[in-house]
Amino acid sequence: KMAAGEVVGRYRSTMSKSKDPSGLLISVIRTLSTSDDVKDRETEKGRLEEAYETCDRDLDELIVQHYTELTTAIRTYQSITERITNSRNKIKQVKENLLSCKMLLHCKRDELRKLWIEGIEHKHVLNLLDEIENIKQVPQKLEQCMASKHYLNATDMLVSAVDSLEGPLLQVEGLSDLRLELHSKKMNMHLVLIDELHRHLYIKSTNRVGQRNKEKGRISSLVKDAAPVPLMDVTNLSTPRKFLETTQFNTPGSSSMRETSLLEIKEDTELDPEENSAVFMGILIKGLAKLKKIPETVKAIQDRLEQELKQIVKRSTTQVADNGYQRGENLSQENQPR
Repeated sequence: KMAAGEVVGRYRSTMSKSKDPSGLLISVIRTLSTSDDVKDRETEKGRLEEAYETCDRDLDELIVQHYTELTTAIRTYQSITERITNSRNKIKQVKENLLSCKMLLHCKRDELRKLWIEGIEHKHVLNLLDEIENIKQVPQKLEQCMASKHYLNATDMLVSAVDSLEGPLLQVEGLSDLRLELHSKKMNMHLVLIDELHRHLYIKSTNRVGQRNKEKGRISSLVKDAAPVPLMDVTNLSTPRKFLETTQFNTPGSSSMRETSLLEIKEDTELDPEENSAVFMGILIKGLAKLKKIPETVKAIQDRLEQELKQIVKRSTTQVADNGYQRGENLSQENQPR
């Protein structure tokens, strides 16, 4: 009994010195190795077995005494172990679900980007189709604008259509004929505008003078014993320079052409475009600028200047001769008996 107590005491002292259970084994091995006699070894072995039996009995007693607490602890430990295992499995499942969601989100992102790009492409295609539909109506609208002499709207429409046909719509083969037609019209548009400009510069302005003189002659012929009026009052001639500098033909409330910028000139589709010659000529110049034909316009004016001035002189001479002949006829009728 004492030997067993010694062994247990030695075991406990060894365990108190070191928490490592291998310390006791090393102590026993050292004791057995130092003993030379087999009997001593057997004795040491017996003591060790007796100590272990004592420990087992003590352990059994302790288990009986603390059975309830031990059972509760074991059950709690099992419950905790099960919960930890379940938590690990759930975490593993969550990780797998997260990876799956990540892959699905990548796929959805790629799909959404693809749909977004397709939406942009469809929107662009719809815009091109609308533009094509509008351009197909350009020849008819252009003809109407040219017929009503709204040249600025016609020029804007033509330039915009040609730019589209030679730009974004260049690859559309079905518009090749329309492209050639509108391009040809754009190349010849400035000739029409130059003719209109010459008509207002040289013909329209001088016609007003002739009409004014006819009215003067008609009034003077109706008044008896009226003083002879001069054939043409040169001080009141409305030459193109005076025409642009004065406001006699401007609409009421409008500023003079000298103060009006070309960029401010706008075309009113509701009014007669030729009602105001100054504004109409500004519109023609603006249209020629949009067509980039100002150099050709200046050259045409220079080339036709002498010819147009000769035509003014010829028309004026004819008007003066006709007025003189008419006055002579009127005087001869007044002097003859009825």
